Amino acid sequence: MPNKSTDLHELPVVKVSRRGANRLKDGHVWVYRSDILSAEGVAPGALVRVADEREKPLGTALYSSASQIAIRMISKEAVTDLDRLLRQRIRDAIAYRERVVRETDAYRIIFSEADFLPGLIVDRYNDVLSLQVLTQAMDVESVRKTVVSELDAQLKPAAMVERVDPRVRDLEQLPARPSGLLQGEKTSTVFVMNAVRFHYEAFEGQKTGAFLDQRENYAAAAEYSRGEALDAFCYQGGFALHLAKHCSKVTGVDSSRPALELADRNAALNGREIEWIEANAFDLLRDYASSGQQYDAIVLDPPAFAKGKSNVETALRGYKELNLRALKMLRPGGTLITCSCSYHVSLGEFLEVVAEAARDAHKNPRVLETRTQAKDHPILLTVPETAYLKCVILTVS
Repeated sequence: MPNKSTDLHELPVVKVSRRGANRLKDGHVWVYRSDILSAEGVAPGALVRVADEREKPLGTALYSSASQIAIRMISKEAVTDLDRLLRQRIRDAIAYRERVVRETDAYRIIFSEADFLPGLIVDRYNDVLSLQVLTQAMDVESVRKTVVSELDAQLKPAAMVERVDPRVRDLEQLPARPSGLLQGEKTSTVFVMNAVRFHYEAFEGQKTGAFLDQRENYAAAAEYSRGEALDAFCYQGGFALHLAKHCSKVTGVDSSRPALELADRNAALNGREIEWIEANAFDLLRDYASSGQQYDAIVLDPPAFAKGKSNVETALRGYKELNLRALKMLRPGGTLITCSCSYHVSLGEFLEVVAEAARDAHKNPRVLETRTQAKDHPILLTVPETAYLKCVILTVS
């Protein structure tokens, strides 16, 4: 891929179908492989010019020879200096966070398409940055060097690490690469969200280490929660630790022992006493609901149930089952915080499933808030895939 100043006419051209062109004109930034008319001789990860069937220019994109998302637009204009564009986009992403992020030193700095840097994720955990590279184009060595050098120049972190998802590299037909340090030597730190402290271990846990997209939802859930609380799928204790500031007793449930061990360390870091239970949350909720166990606040934050459109019906059944059990376990006046991170399940579908569960549980909940991901995970209106997290807070009378 060209990284320094390049003659526009040297860039290869990828032609797209009318459907693909219309998608781009409507503001989306992806064109699927089924809508590629010609891409002969285009190298994996190349910077390309995009044109419609009549060879009318549509902009500049990053090309993947392997993904079903064949091109990801990076500009509607001609790009002749990718290095300069990448550096400016990184500075713009940092400036946006300076405007919208509060009460934390841990947040997403770059959110792929939503920051016009498709295929790149960067999270900050205090003085450590964690990167994920998701496409051929962002894995080109010259691009990697530009990203690392600009992040270092702007943020001066103690260290930068790369968290590798082997499945993504396999899908992009990229060579295997281990997770590791990109810069510096530090791989652990302590970060703060909403005055709650958390341990961070760079090469442990899911994603880049924590679920930063729930940060604002953690604080909102705490505002409404009192009494005895249950945090199902608690992971490293994000919701549980926030609820512990207001609740008399908090129990966290997760099937991962390493996650619970870190959650316990996080509780100790904050001087909180929380009961941690290693169990399958589905099974535990079924048993507790059957035995008449009651709580004043329950959090449901399961992993994504729908990885694709074909999984939606199964996912909806799973969400209904979870919410039905939780609603049966809520005391009058209790609070349910229920979440879905499945993009393929819409907010409308999720709300309908919760409503069905409420009818079956003979409850009539009121919605206190309908929320989404934290503002450091921006949503592009023309790219609906950037909106994925649903968090609904209800009260049951």
